[in-house]
Amino acid sequence: MSFYKSLRFRIFLSMLLLVIGASILIALVTVYQYREEATDYHRDRLIRKEENIRKNIDFILKNTTYPVETDYIPLIFKEKIYELKAIHNLEMYLFDLDGNLLKSSKASFLIDTTKIKMQQYALQELENSSLHRFIEEFEENGQEYRSSYTYITDSHFKPLAILNLPYIEDDGFIKKELKENLSRLGVAYFFMLLIAIGLAYFLSKYITRSLNEISEKITETRLNKRNKKIVITDSSEEISTLVSAYNGMIDELEISAAQLATSEREAAWREMAKQVAHEIKNPLT
Repeated sequence: MSFYKSLRFRIFLSMLLLVIGASILIALVTVYQYREEATDYHRDRLIRKEENIRKNIDFILKNTTYPVETDYIPLIFKEKIYELKAIHNLEMYLFDLDGNLLKSSKASFLIDTTKIKMQQYALQELENSSLHRFIEEFEENGQEYRSSYTYITDSHFKPLAILNLPYIEDDGFIKKELKENLSRLGVAYFFMLLIAIGLAYFLSKYITRSLNEISEKITETRLNKRNKKIVITDSSEEISTLVSAYNGMIDELEISAAQLATSEREAAWREMAKQVAHEIKNPLT
């Protein structure tokens, strides 16, 4: 019988595949969990920054000498927007309610303010949002970005402008943690695999040992001789059932052999009687 078709090999291979499959599944779940945590982390961080910046903006609007109106936003934040950028370490753009740029934290000589305009779909999403917030996720040049849009209001909650905060997702720390965690899991899985190989080997050997003994006894079974019963201790329920079936077959075989021997003796006596009767009849005739 081929080694690859043996029960022992199949048990051994099944246990190894089970351990390897479980290890791969845990690794995939770990990667997925880290990515989900990274997504939630960046989203929550952007919202926290946005809330803090809005508090600073509300404070500036309450203490400005200019009229709190949309047209005066560029004057109110002429210098303050650079202070906000320095404090929160984040670029910011202020648009009017039609999506036209009013003020940017970037120096005017670095950008053309006339060409920067808020996308129409972002305006619609912001208008339709019940939270008055729209967060856009996009990728550019292999770098993932988030961009939040929210309203700036006056003391009577009248919208004055739209605050836009572009946010770069820096996953360096999270990727480092993921790599270290996967390295630790890899070491643990390696030792687990070695243990699984040992367990699979001895377990498959233990399971098939009883089967091999039963197989040898069945092979040695003969009708014309007295066959020994199988005695196996500490075996599983399935092996015990198989042993009981074999021993029951041996009992039936012995009974059948005894009946056959009796029948053969009776037949022999009858044949002998016939011969004797024949020998006596001839002289008498």
